[in-house]
Amino acid sequence: MTDMTPTDGRKVIDGQEYIGDGKGGWQPVDLVKPQHLLEDETVRKIIGHAVDLSAQVSRFKDHTFDDIGSFEALLAQEYDATIGGKKGNKTLMSVDGLLKVTVQVADHIDFGPELQIAKDLVDECLTEWASDARAEIRTIVTRAFNTDKAGQINRAEIFMLLRLDIDDPRWVKAMQAIRDAMRVIGSKVYVRCHRRDTFDAPWQAITIDLAKA
Repeated sequence: MTDMTPTDGRKVIDGQEYIGDGKGGWQPVDLVKPQHLLEDETVRKIIGHAVDLSAQVSRFKDHTFDDIGSFEALLAQEYDATIGGKKGNKTLMSVDGLLKVTVQVADHIDFGPELQIAKDLVDECLTEWASDARAEIRTIVTRAFNTDKAGQINRAEIFMLLRLDIDDPRWVKAMQAIRDAMRVIGSKVYVRCHRRDTFDAPWQAITIDLAKA
């Protein structure tokens, strides 16, 4: 793996110290404003810590899956037992109930051409219902089938449509078309760690995400 730890960005040419100029060239350090050199030093210090931390998180992830895998192998060997459901979700907990590690497998879902059929059927329903259709239903439908900047439909709103209890045959058929349109194109595994002070206290996440630290 390439070492991503930043250097000081400087080099000596004919006895004089130079620093990169941001255009692929070099400029004498003594021609750079002091505040810019201080900014450069600050950025390199922060990035250095970030690179080290990123490597630690990567090693933590590898060790975590190795540890869980070893535990599951031992469980299968010694007790002919397994943990978790068919999709791979599982929770490991300390004996005192104060610590837990949760493994969650999230499917990445895309939608096939059946989605257009669903949209046409939903539009038929809204047209016929006219003013009788609740405003919130129209809003959800509009958001569900509008594309975002990347050209992707709004999955969260599509799933909200599936939760609406409407018995119109065309609506029911549209919801089935949405379900038929779903394609699992991959999955991602998440590991979450929690702790609590007492057995009846709320769980507190052990934060690894910088934005939530």
